[in-house]
Amino acid sequence: MFEIGDNIMYPMHGAGVIRGIEEKEIQGVTRKYYEIQLPMHNMQLLIPIDQGNSRIRLVADALSMDLVLDIFHHGESDPSLTWKQRYKINSDKMKTGSLQEGAEVVRDLRRMQNEKKLSSNEKHMLDKASLILIEELSLIMGITEGQAAELLKI
Repeated sequence: MFEIGDNIMYPMHGAGVIRGIEEKEIQGVTRKYYEIQLPMHNMQLLIPIDQGNSRIRLVADALSMDLVLDIFHHGESDPSLTWKQRYKINSDKMKTGSLQEGAEVVRDLRRMQNEKKLSSNEKHMLDKASLILIEELSLIMGITEGQAAELLKI
């Protein structure tokens, strides 16, 4: 269970902060909800606490980020995939909310972009995945998003 003030990552949405825990009745059912503020989207979400498939996680620690940055800069990409295969794999990775898999999406799409033009869907995915990675890196390292982008060379 998360606590008020925890920095969290919400898959496909990015970094947020648990601002509160509140109880609400919706359609006759009373449940507890995390009240999450997502600054990147200037949005507030209510996520049921008992919803096991939300994949919310705490922001990674510095050691985890170091390992991910190593994979980001030195990991292998599979250039033989078609854009449809690549898009499906990358979509599935983004849905997990995993820091490592999100970094792999950014790495692989950036490499592909350097070789040829990405489809509009892949370009959109690259932009979104990059923002999410930059957000988490800036939170972990206590730096601005601009500094995080520079560290990733995005």
